Amino acid sequence: MDELTDGRAVVANEFAMVTVSKVQTRNGERLEIASPRLGFCIRLDAMELESLSWQSKEVFSRFLHTPYGPGH
Repeated sequence: MDELTDGRAVVANEFAMVTVSKVQTRNGERLEIASPRLGFCIRLDAMELESLSWQSKEVFSRFLHTPYGPGH
């Protein structure tokens, strides 16, 4: 993981690259995860992030069967 000068962290391998940063919104802090190459971005609050920790690896493996959503 590398950190950019603006505070974003970069997580990458030979298949993907995302940036991760903490952002302040009018509804509080969020973790922003962005895929600059693909143009996708999501902001998650603490509860949404915590709910990720409840999931098994199999859940994430199923996400990869249709990584861009149903119909893509």
